Amino acid sequence: MPIPRHDEIRVPALNLLLDGSTMKLKDFIEPLSKEFSLTEQEKNEMYTSGNGHIFYDRISWALSYLNMAGLLDKPARGNYRINSKGVEMLKSPEKINTYVDVEVAKRDRTKKINKNPEITIIDTNDGSTPQEKLYTSFSNIRNSIYDEILTTILSKTPTAFEKLVVLLLQKMGYGGEIKNSGLVTQRSNDGGIDGIVKEDILGFGRINIQAKRYRLDIAIGREEIQKFVGALAVAQSNKGVFITTSYFSKGAIEYVENLFGNTTVVLIDGKNLASYIYDYGLGMQVEQTIEIKKMDSDFWDSMTDES
Repeated sequence: MPIPRHDEIRVPALNLLLDGSTMKLKDFIEPLSKEFSLTEQEKNEMYTSGNGHIFYDRISWALSYLNMAGLLDKPARGNYRINSKGVEMLKSPEKINTYVDVEVAKRDRTKKINKNPEITIIDTNDGSTPQEKLYTSFSNIRNSIYDEILTTILSKTPTAFEKLVVLLLQKMGYGGEIKNSGLVTQRSNDGGIDGIVKEDILGFGRINIQAKRYRLDIAIGREEIQKFVGALAVAQSNKGVFITTSYFSKGAIEYVENLFGNTTVVLIDGKNLASYIYDYGLGMQVEQTIEIKKMDSDFWDSMTDES
């Protein structure tokens, strides 16, 4: 089953504490994963950013909201224990999520009125944690910029696009420190090769490039990939990169996957092209850097707790 949202975790987490025990956050992982019938892969799935485990993070937020709503106490850092209010609310578990959302929203309004400088957590009713909302916003911003990159490329000339893809491969590390490692071939006599990146000083190793600046809804078919492979054979090269602003048909992808011999062709479609340009900072500027920190558990746990 899918990894539960943090609001779906609240009631089962409270039930685990109903016997009056005190549990650390990590102690919730196994019993809750069994409660939701999660596989090992689901239990250990990471955010796409690589910043932490999704299930662990959602448990953390579920416990935080329960604590803010006054249903859990924290007798020590990282420890949770149900209180009398939490026990009472478990008699009507269907009301707990509404109660938590109302109490957290009320707490936020109070802080705003009092101009309390504490960090507040708001908008809890869609099931996403603040961290997940941040990642979603970041992903939306990236996708918006990807669209802008491709739209801008389509406004440029085919020659400008060929120069761009050669620069991109160099930016990605192909050609290394070799002087003038990349070049765009003459359009009148390119033999189906739009650009070349030399992998060594003498030019024995070469990556040949085909660049197609197509409208985003026009697919690159198998026939065009076959022509490119033929051009590689004429150029006595076994390495090729076919880059387009559009996408590749199923037939084109299957053809490349089933290539025999020593010829290797890499396909880069519009989405991947935009992501490479973004990730490698080709023609991009850093607009803003947001630094998010988390507490170092080893540091704080090494300090003596008050008995």
